[in-house]
Amino acid sequence: MSRKVIDEAVRASVEQYLSDLRGAEPGRLHDLFMAAAERPLLDVVMRHAEGNQSRAAEWLGINRNTLRRKLHDHRLLK
Repeated sequence: MSRKVIDEAVRASVEQYLSDLRGAEPGRLHDLFMAAAERPLLDVVMRHAEGNQSRAAEWLGINRNTLRRKLHDHRLLK
């Protein structure tokens, strides 16, 4: 999958969200979308890494302790 496919999916999501507001002013879009994207990203990567946090952290390009904190924050830590 290319970055272009991911870009298009995010673009479509942002367009749909703003359309659903029906003219209401959006707020804190960055926080909203970062939080919405992080949980499923972590969940899918952990599944593909077969629960191996070191491997998942490497794939994500983050420190293992950071990954553990994020998994805990999103209630994904098993």
